[in-house]
Amino acid sequence: MTDLIATILSLIEDFKFWKKKKARRKFEKENNLPKKLMIHPVWKLFGILLILFVITKLIVGLFYFSNYGINETNKKMTEIGQILEDEKNKIGNYPKELNSIIRNNPLRQNITTDYWGNEFFYSHIENGLEYSLISKGKDGILNTEDDIKINKNLP
Repeated sequence: MTDLIATILSLIEDFKFWKKKKARRKFEKENNLPKKLMIHPVWKLFGILLILFVITKLIVGLFYFSNYGINETNKKMTEIGQILEDEKNKIGNYPKELNSIIRNNPLRQNITTDYWGNEFFYSHIENGLEYSLISKGKDGILNTEDDIKINKNLP
């Protein structure tokens, strides 16, 4: 029943539009005017909905992905921490340089840079029994408010 009503309303709306367009074209022809662009109401509604969708997507994306770089850097730092722990279990201490964990593994080629492309700051402490791993953050400057740090201390 609702489909029938919707169809009838749609036909009435179409009829009104085409009648209005026909009258406009006749007026333009009689007065020697250029043709005015006339957009069907359905297309107007579609355009408005499309604009609302794009605006909503931008707003949601802004809030949802605002911490994306921090989350990705934390994941990478956790992975590095696991690799460093494996190295310590094999060798007995943490490596002196972070680049030594790459070796010839092509999957680890970009592991020493954070989301923003900055190299991690790594230092081993206490003869390789502790380490500090720091991402310089979005600004790329060490020892600022946006730095992300992991310190592994002795138990």
